[in-house]
Amino acid sequence: MIKKTSIGLLVLALSMTSCVSKKIYNDLEAKYSDLKKENRSIADENADLQKSKNQLELDRDNLTKDLNSTKDELAKQKADLAAAQNKFKVLQDSYNALEKNSNDALEKNMNKNRELLAQLEAKSKKLAEEQASLDKTASRLNELEAMIAAKEAAMKKLKETLSKALNGFEGKGLTVEQKNGKVYVSMENKLLFNSGSWAVGTEGRRAVVELGKVLGDNPDLSVLIEGHTDDDPYAGSGPIANNWDLSTKRATAIVNILSENTKINKQKLTAAGRSEFSPLASNATPEGKAKNRRIEIILTPRLDEIAEMLNSIN
Repeated sequence: MIKKTSIGLLVLALSMTSCVSKKIYNDLEAKYSDLKKENRSIADENADLQKSKNQLELDRDNLTKDLNSTKDELAKQKADLAAAQNKFKVLQDSYNALEKNSNDALEKNMNKNRELLAQLEAKSKKLAEEQASLDKTASRLNELEAMIAAKEAAMKKLKETLSKALNGFEGKGLTVEQKNGKVYVSMENKLLFNSGSWAVGTEGRRAVVELGKVLGDNPDLSVLIEGHTDDDPYAGSGPIANNWDLSTKRATAIVNILSENTKINKQKLTAAGRSEFSPLASNATPEGKAKNRRIEIILTPRLDEIAEMLNSIN
């Protein structure tokens, strides 16, 4: 502003050239020229300054905008941080509660597992004991089966021996068979007795003696001699009252003959009368009655070892 005023004054002074000397005029004109140059320089500087000002204002506006955006972002981050911290606190409280409950549950489960483990160990011990007992029982059963098989084999051999020894009497009312672990020798009355008699005939006696020889070689056998009749009432006289008496006397007569063999253990002999109450066939026919009138000699192997084995298993 000062420089513009100076230039104005200088122009005014030049207009008054008639009053100023040439030298002074030239000096003033030179100063004017210098001032014009300085003015242009100042104008250019002002323009640059204005441009810089505008740029600075633009930069300021941008910075202000960025600052506001940063403030907003910071506020948002603070809010997010506060929410996260609150959520973390909730999670931390939940975790602490869960940890406490988990520890309690874990301790409870551990105690329960200890109890279950103790029960399992007890059951395992019991199972081991039971398994040992079962193994022992299985071993005893195997021994028992072997013993029974041996008895069966022995009785089969006995049956074969008896069949061979009594072969001459087969077809004469004498049969030998093996069943239920025993050997049965059946002799019909036509081989042994006359009707109503308990006296053994010659042929029958010979058969009983041959039987006794085999029994003498097998002293451990239990020998049961059963007398059987048909259902006809006893019609004779003397010491016989009925078929019970007759069947018993006939069984006793066979025992007496067997007892003559000194190799036979008399304690193993038993006589029994069955009368007509254990028939093999119907008494409605003569053939059936003939089958029912018989002596049955039942040979049983020694079973005390098997009984002891069974008792030990049970």
